[in-house]
Amino acid sequence: MKKLLLLFAVAVTGFTLSACGSSNVEIGIVLPTQNEERWTQDEARFEAYLADTEYSYEILFSDGDSQVEASNIETLVSRGMEVLIITAHDSEAAKTAVQNAIDEGVEVIAYDRLVDLPGVAFYVTFDSIVVGEQQGQFLIDSIEPGSTGNELYLYSGGTFEANAPLFFRGAWSVLQPRIADGTFTVMNAPNHADFINNPDLTTDEALEIMTQVDTEWDPDATTTLAQNHVSTFPPTNDVAYFLAPNDFTSRAIRQEFIEVLDEVVITGQDADRLSVRSVQDGEQSMTVLKDVRTLVENAFSAADAILKGEALPTPTNTYGESDVPAVPTEVVVVTQDNLQEEIIDSGYYTQEDLDNAGQ
Repeated sequence: MKKLLLLFAVAVTGFTLSACGSSNVEIGIVLPTQNEERWTQDEARFEAYLADTEYSYEILFSDGDSQVEASNIETLVSRGMEVLIITAHDSEAAKTAVQNAIDEGVEVIAYDRLVDLPGVAFYVTFDSIVVGEQQGQFLIDSIEPGSTGNELYLYSGGTFEANAPLFFRGAWSVLQPRIADGTFTVMNAPNHADFINNPDLTTDEALEIMTQVDTEWDPDATTTLAQNHVSTFPPTNDVAYFLAPNDFTSRAIRQEFIEVLDEVVITGQDADRLSVRSVQDGEQSMTVLKDVRTLVENAFSAADAILKGEALPTPTNTYGESDVPAVPTEVVVVTQDNLQEEIIDSGYYTQEDLDNAGQ
């Protein structure tokens, strides 16, 4: 059977987990970093899921370093990996190592971040455009109907990573009409004016705006950027609205701006414990729950099907220039109003998990 490299572009630190005590690896998982709760949560969910199977597996982290990532992939291939699940640190930089794996007869499944190559067998993902649309719509729903001049700060994920422009394009498509009609005034991204009448940005057009508000997917870089914007683009109202790409950037941005505002209305994404607790406490305004339990289950189901020689799920979407097939997983906006139902009652976290967040 053709080897399946379920390419889950995961940052590798050299820490590994292997089931069944085998030196060979049937399923290899590469995650981008251990420094974000999102990815350690995925690790734990994968480990729990795979522990109940007979497959041998190994989980590696790439430490936010494309060279480490490439080395991880090479190591797993040398160990006979049949499935690689990869969450790429840098989607473009990962292509060489992924293509080398494909050339070795390994099938690839991208996990949550697209590696845009024709040989990638499947893409397990949430719809990043929809995530951005939901963030943008939340901000619109938060303003007083009919008001104008609401001050809006735009922030993006790392421009090196394939999902970040999708999030931004989704949010922009919803926000643009309300920017063009004066409902919102963009405070911190001068390049947005070049596209104020264009709701449907290409990736390159989105990047022209994003380069001015790039958080680099890094908490320290986000803090520095927000500090600069507080002084360079200070708010003039008591309330301002913020498109933050994920949860840790949301917390970092809010921490800087709450010093000069009465209220910070801000988006988030990933439903990490610190931010869910922040939403519960009335600080962060919302987060987008991307249920990792479902994503892990979908990734394993795809890997299992290929290893058994069965058909992959019929795709409902394709992504990238390579038209990589995918069936996106639904996402949920979480606010104070539905947090109990969507997070605690669903078993995603317990209240104790939230109470102990950050410890």
